[in-house]
Formats: sequence, C-alpha cells, structure tokens
Amino acid sequence: MALTFTDLVEVDLGKLATAVSDWKKAVDGLKKSAESARTGMQAKSDSARWAGVNATVTREFVARTAKEIADLHTEANSVYQVLEDGHTELQSLQKQMITAVQDDAAKLGIRVQDIGEGKVRCFFPHVRGDTDERTRDQLDGKQALEDRINRILAHAAEIDASVARALARSHGNDPYNAGHSKYESLNDAEVERALELAHKGDKMSDAELRELNRLLRFNSAEKDGEFATEFYQGLGGPEKALQFYAEMSIDGTGGDATKTRLDAVRDLQKVMGYTLANATDPDHTHHLPDSWGAEFRRLGTQQIGWEPGQWNKPYGYQVLGGLLRYGNYDPRFINPIAEHITQLHKKDPYFFLSNKPDGSPDIYGFNPSGKLGSGNDPLNSVLEALGHSPEASEKFFTQPPTAYNEDGTVKKDGKLGFDSYLDLLTDKKFEWTADTNSANILADEDRAKTIMGYGPDALGHALEAATTGLPYGSDAVSPPHSKEAADIYHKLVERYGASPEDLDDSPMRDSLGNITADYMRDVQGAFMGDGGNVAGTHGASAHLGNFDAGSNPEGLSPGVLKNFLGAVGKDPDAYGAIITSQESVTTDLVNDAFHHADRYKELAPEIANRVNAGGEIAGIMAESRTQAVVDEKIASDAEFNEGVATADKWAGRIIGMGIGKIPVGGEVAGWVVEDIQESVVENFTRDSTPEALKDRDAFLEQQQASSAQAIYDATYTAAKEAGYDDVNAQSQATAAKREIEDSYGLGRQRAGSSHS
Repeated sequence: MALTFTDLVEVDLGKLATAVSDWKKAVDGLKKSAESARTGMQAKSDSARWAGVNATVTREFVARTAKEIADLHTEANSVYQVLEDGHTELQSLQKQMITAVQDDAAKLGIRVQDIGEGKVRCFFPHVRGDTDERTRDQLDGKQALEDRINRILAHAAEIDASVARALARSHGNDPYNAGHSKYESLNDAEVERALELAHKGDKMSDAELRELNRLLRFNSAEKDGEFATEFYQGLGGPEKALQFYAEMSIDGTGGDATKTRLDAVRDLQKVMGYTLANATDPDHTHHLPDSWGAEFRRLGTQQIGWEPGQWNKPYGYQVLGGLLRYGNYDPRFINPIAEHITQLHKKDPYFFLSNKPDGSPDIYGFNPSGKLGSGNDPLNSVLEALGHSPEASEKFFTQPPTAYNEDGTVKKDGKLGFDSYLDLLTDKKFEWTADTNSANILADEDRAKTIMGYGPDALGHALEAATTGLPYGSDAVSPPHSKEAADIYHKLVERYGASPEDLDDSPMRDSLGNITADYMRDVQGAFMGDGGNVAGTHGASAHLGNFDAGSNPEGLSPGVLKNFLGAVGKDPDAYGAIITSQESVTTDLVNDAFHHADRYKELAPEIANRVNAGGEIAGIMAESRTQAVVDEKIASDAEFNEGVATADKWAGRIIGMGIGKIPVGGEVAGWVVEDIQESVVENFTRDSTPEALKDRDAFLEQQQASSAQAIYDATYTAAKEAGYDDVNAQSQATAAKREIEDSYGLGRQRAGSSHS
C-alpha cells in the first residue's frame, strides 16, 4: 500500500524519534556487553588450559556466545542507524509538505486533495459568482505546486520502503541468529538496493526499473556525493557503467519496447547523468578518482559490447554522451572529455557515424530523450553537457586548449591549429554532422535542415551557460557576469555583428537572444553613448560601445552591435527575450530617475536619455520582425506573438538583478514585474491575419505606436509611484513617448531597412 499524502502530513514522527532514542540506548548497552564478552569471558576461555571436552566444546560455546553478542550489537546498530536517518529524512519531508500546503497553497488560493496511491491533485475551489477563469501564471503555479507535493510524497515513499527493507534485512527474520545485513546508514541500504536492481540489467521489470530510478533521483543530489560515488563504484568501473547504461538504453529504445519501458529508460538517462555529475565532483567528500575521467577518455574511441558475440558495438563516447546530456559537471571532469571529443570531430567529423544503425528510428540508441539528435555524434552530447555546466562551459570557451591523443592522453607539445574552442566552433567552415539514424536525410529537405541544426543548437546552449553563469533554460536570476563570461559575449557580438548573414536561419539565435537579454544593461548602455554609465552592468562590462582609442579601447566597430541585434531578432524567441528585457531595463532606469530627481536640474532630458536607447533597440527589433515575417517569410507573426508571450520570465530576471532602485523581492518589485509583462504582451502582440501583413509600412508603424505606448505606460506609472500628480506624470510620459518615437525611427534606419 502506497504512502499517502494524509499519512505523511498526519504521522506523529515523535514516536519514531522515541524509537530511535531507545535503540541508541540498546546499541550502547550491547556495545558494553560485546566488549565485556570479548575481553572477559572469551579472553579467559582462550587463555584457559583446558583439556579433554572443555578444550573443544566449552571453548567453542564461549566463542560462539561472544560472537552472538557482538552480532546483536551489529544488528542493533544497523537498526538504529537506519531508523535515525529515516527519521531525519521523513521529518524534513514532512516540514516541506506542511510548508507547501499551509503556506504556498494558501497564498495561491489552492486546495490540496489526497487522491490515494501516493498522489494529490491541486485545484482552485469554486467561489460563488466567480468565473473560474485563471491566468496562465496561476495555472502554472498550481501545476508546479502539485508536482512539488507529489515529488515530496514519492521521496517519502522511497524512504519508507528503504527503511522497511533495511530493517528486514538487518533482522534476517531469524529469531535465533543475529547479525545479518550490516548498515552504517540508510544510504548504505539504498545503495545496496540500487546495485541489486542494476545488476539485473535488462532483466529488470518495469516496476524494478522505476524503483531504481527513484533511488537514483532522490539520492543523486546529496551534497557529500556518497550515494552517487558508491553506486558507480558498485557497477564495477567505467566500462561496466557504460555497459549497463548501453544495455538498458537499447532495451528501452528497441522496436519491441513498450511506451512504459521507453519512459522508464528516459528517466534512467536523466538520473544516471545527475548521479554521475555528483560522483565526479572532486570537491565532494566522496567522489570518484581522477582515473575515471582518464578511463572514460580511453574508452571513448573503443567499441563497447555488453553481450557475448555482439556484432554492432557503439563507441564509448556514444554511450557516455547519453549520460552527459544531464547534470551540472565539474570542469575538471567534463572539460578534458569535451576537448577530446571536439578534437576528434575536427580531425574526422564522421568518425563516430561509421557504425550508426542505418534505417533505425532516431529514438533507437543512447539518447532516449530524443532531443537534439540520435546520440551518434558525441559532440552534440558534450555541448549539451556544457549547456548544463556553466563553470565548465565558461572555462571551455576561454582557457587555452590542451591537445589530446586518440586514446585520451595528453599530447605533449601538440599543435591544434586553432586558438580557442569559441573560434573553432563559431567558424563558418566548421563541419557539423547529421546526427540521425536515417540512411537518406536529403529525401526530406525540412527534416534535413532540422537535423543539421542540432549541433549549432547545442552550441548555443553551451554559450548560454558560459555567458550567463546559469544552465541554459533556467528561470533563475543570473549571478553577476564574470570578466571571462562578458568577454565571450563581446566576441560573439563582434563575430556575428561583422558577418550577420552567418546567422541567417541559425538555430543558435534563440540562445543568442537569451544571452543578449541577460546583458541588456550593457546593450542599452552602449546605445546611450556617453550617458550609458547610468545603465550600469550586471557584473563585468562586455564593452559593447563603439571603439575609441581613449575612452573605450576595448569597444566594437561602429554598427556591429546593431547588425548583431538585427540578425538575432529575426528569431521569434530571441525577439521576445530582447523586447521584454529592453522594456524591463528601460522601466528600471526611468524609475531610478524619478527616485533621484533631485540630482538633475531638469528631469525631462534625463528621462529622454534613459528611454532613447530602448526606443532604438525596439526599432531594430521591429525591422527584424518585419524582415522575418513579411520579407523573408522565415517565421510567422503568430510565432513572434508566442515568443513574446513566453518571454515573460525576463521581466523578473532583469528586475531581480537588483541594479536599479526597485526593491528586489518587495511588493513594489512584484507589481513592476507584472506591469512590464502585461505591457509587453499587450503592446507587442500583433494581428497575425494575412490582411494585417499586407502593408509593410503600416506593420512597422503599428510597432512604433506600440513601443511608444509601452514607454508611456512605464513612465507614467513610475512618476505616479514617485509621488507626481496626474498632470505632471502625463507630461513626463508624453515627453518620453516622443523620444521613443524619434529614436525608434533611428533604430529602424540603422537596422538597414531599404525596401521599395
């Protein structure tokens, strides 16, 4: 019977605490008894000069009695350790559950219902007269809470089952014989069970595989790395670990696998990846030795088999790549592997494709997730690993490369022919491969285009992590930019701003849009020129302003930043991220000006200076959107509307950086973020009907009016919040609106609009 929501919330863990205390007393008493038996009774028996029957029977009886007392101590200690850890874990989970229900659910106006079988459902109770209509944020919040509560329940059920199993094994179900399974902690029992299941390989039932996944999921993030390390060591070493994952992955992706099995193997891919990342972190108390990394590199170019007489064998890196796609890896482990794989690809892009299972579905192989390729090309896999590993990714793109031999050992005095992986991988001539099992991808032009974009897309994810300090796709506020991270972004702007055509229809553009959004203060500061200091930076400066030998020797050539924005903004998701972050930074700058009005002789010119750059960026984005939708027809306007709708996280991230004067996390910050989100969606969502797209100029003018109105709203709200009366607030907002209209036109012009 599954542990239920009601069980966890209502159980009195005080009784378990009392049991723990009682067992501790028993352990202490038995320890004294065992020591007394060993040093007293048995010692005397061993030294006694017995003859005849006493020399054998009596001495053997005394020894057996002393051992049994010692075994009783061992068993009692196992019970105590398991119960203590179980109590600690369950107590923490119960507190998390109570917080989720009594605090979080209450704040959201949500009720939690126990539906049995270890599950709950969250719902908004009906209130008489209410329409029951909910916003997307409300619905997302409800689902997130339901998922969190169900994860807590699943974790509690795993702890409960592990404790029960460990207690049974410690006792051994033998009333006349103590000392069976020995555990120093609940962790020992969980590792034992996980390995017991793993050693069954593909003979595991679906239920057993789900159990293994739960054990890995709930233990893979332990801060000391003990479970993760013991699990991988228990598999038998690097090659055995690869063989196990390969066997399971093929079992779950083969043609006769059920959907249930495939889902379980997809889950295994994730949790084994998270566990490997934990086990290979040298800063953890428990971690795998450096030799594991060296052995993985050696095995990378070796074929790995797991069945007698196996004919088609994958390379080690193809198998390992499936695991590396999940987890935040330490650079000391992942970067040598990433360098080795990249160098192998540069030498022969098709080395790893020679043994792909031609004609099989793309899901077949070692990337059950099905995301960004079949997994035959490990370069895509390791770039995805870097995309989840910010510190490693930053170092990969900024530190001097190390040359490796084919067997993964360091090549002394090796020459690579390139200065950095950033230069190599962003080179237009770099050869990406088609990571697919299909024998003929040219038969479907659209699909071929998607497949050839897997590598650049993964590269974008890695660059996103390197420049923002967060795993790609994260909703968190990024840490202050390091000098190295800011330098990567500077080089990206320089690279693609000088040759914007290289980004035409590139899958990297959404990531470049996210990076630009994270560096929006640098971007707006560059457009503000001499007055750009007021925009500030989030950490180190990316030096995006125009080059000046005296004032900005690290700057860019004129027009480079605008060209870069124009090329990136043609992607709907990038457009949404840039527009939302631009509106957020502009709003923050205007708020800051009103709150420090006493610093300026006249406030209107300062407001104009602060909104000007935003208007120019909005103009560039409008031109990009128009070119993409009307001129080049590479995206639909509906896709741009969706890009705007899904970019709302950027308002919270920009305000959350805490550079302006809006109190982060306070009530004011909350309504400012909501205002920005509503303003962006309202003002930048277009009429996507064919009739609305016929007139190019009208389409652009509509965007100008929307941008200007967004700034009017932000300025008016900021003025009112700062204490201005309605007349003066409107006056300031109108002036800001005019400034946006003027700078918007300049942005369009500089974006290179020249259409007849």
